[in-house]
Amino acid sequence: MKNFLNPIGVIHSVFKSRQDCPRQSAFSDKKAEIELFPEFEAGLKDLESFSHIHVFYLLDKSDSYSLSVQTGWTAEPKGLFSTRTPNRPTPLGYSAVKVNSINGKRIEINGIDAVEGTKVLDIKPYIPEIDSKKKAKAGC
Repeated sequence: MKNFLNPIGVIHSVFKSRQDCPRQSAFSDKKAEIELFPEFEAGLKDLESFSHIHVFYLLDKSDSYSLSVQTGWTAEPKGLFSTRTPNRPTPLGYSAVKVNSINGKRIEINGIDAVEGTKVLDIKPYIPEIDSKKKAKAGC
């Protein structure tokens, strides 16, 4: 069986530890870079026409999780799946980020909360007509 979580690249970030990262990627205006492994560079064709992308990555610094999570914005603990904690049963990270430029196998971005060296699992284009949910409701 093929391993379906093969990294396609790595994130180069100013954040050197989990403690350095902002609580959410939306709170980060720091530049970062996604460096794809050479065998995936051709997959970037036509991506420059998108202003934003979805980035999926491995939260390999997470080593445990709890089904009850204390957040920074509520007094009472919340269920794990109603939070964005990086401590998860399957440690997958996700950010919708702005694309500044693409040069060869490198994508310069803004708006990610990943630590230096984080492995990238996938990239998809952000399409406002599909990805923006006008009647979405935030909980808690």
